[in-house]
Amino acid sequence: MAQVSLVKVSKVYPGNIRAVDRATFSANHREFLVLVGPSGCGKSTLLRLIAGLETATEGEITIGGKKVNDTPPRDRNIAMVFQNYALYPHMSVYDNMAFGLKLRRYPGSEIKTRVKEAAEILGITSLLRRNPRELSGGERQRVAVGRAIVRKPEVFLFDEPLSNLDAKLRVRMRAELNRLHLRLQTTMIYVTHDQTEAMTMGNRIVLIKEGVIQQIADPKTLYDHPVNKFVAGFIGSPPMNFIEGSIFRRDGKFYFHGESFQTRILAEMTQAIAPYEGRQVTMGVRPEDLYDKLLISEASPENTMKASVEMIEPMGSEFFLHLTTPHHALIARMGGRDRPEINQDLELVLDTSKIHFFDKETEATIV
Repeated sequence: MAQVSLVKVSKVYPGNIRAVDRATFSANHREFLVLVGPSGCGKSTLLRLIAGLETATEGEITIGGKKVNDTPPRDRNIAMVFQNYALYPHMSVYDNMAFGLKLRRYPGSEIKTRVKEAAEILGITSLLRRNPRELSGGERQRVAVGRAIVRKPEVFLFDEPLSNLDAKLRVRMRAELNRLHLRLQTTMIYVTHDQTEAMTMGNRIVLIKEGVIQQIADPKTLYDHPVNKFVAGFIGSPPMNFIEGSIFRRDGKFYFHGESFQTRILAEMTQAIAPYEGRQVTMGVRPEDLYDKLLISEASPENTMKASVEMIEPMGSEFFLHLTTPHHALIARMGGRDRPEINQDLELVLDTSKIHFFDKETEATIV
């Protein structure tokens, strides 16, 4: 069972710089686990700790149930794919893929068989005689993945492998890596700063901020039930809108009051929101949960706000509206029909069943 587990793992550099702070999580056998977060959050450091390229300051790392804190990288039975491909420019594709096996003194016949199998899986059989300089970025990335596949490791580690590719090729390579995972049925841990990659590839996602794990969940749970404001704002494109305001009660019902609008809070949220009566909170609403009132047959004045169109981003089948109110800037995600004009005034309807509330001080999710 190729399960990778970290228990209270930290990495502290000189000057008391905590790149990783007491990280605890597991990548289950055959799981595709994604580590995601902004640049400098410690996700690549975590991957290097698992690979043995960095030494943990504290905590325990196990692979397949065996503690590996003091095990050299070559003995951990892992294979790592880097962002910059790390191919030998003077070697052919075949020799690049075979190099690690030759160092381990595998028989020539087995090396040939493994390289051939990996090349067929990745569709690069016709490239085996070429040198890296004769390949495109996507082809080089396949070679780097192939070099890992021939090792037949227990665990694959990917460190932002698609960052150097153009947008269209990244989409294609995401699909190919997903198919590769389904075919190999091997544990994979993938690092990226791109939340779209994380959402489309991971069985589960570990979201990290400043070396601290914020939430571990499947993509849908992470999107629908973020544990705090940071998670809510990081996951989703365009990002969630945040509006500052306060909670008040009128006629036994709770309301959120912003600077330029107010909205009634659903009854099922009142138990969680009641302790915040009279206090400042942050309301979050995703762009797709804002609608043009003209397109809604039934809309209550208690869940509408007025806004002006500042900018329009056409996206083909939909568009993003950048909106302003006297006190807020918002983004709405709408369908491609009935496109408004710049400077046009709109009445927006909030889907109050989808809004979130966050504690103003701790930024933890209230509901």
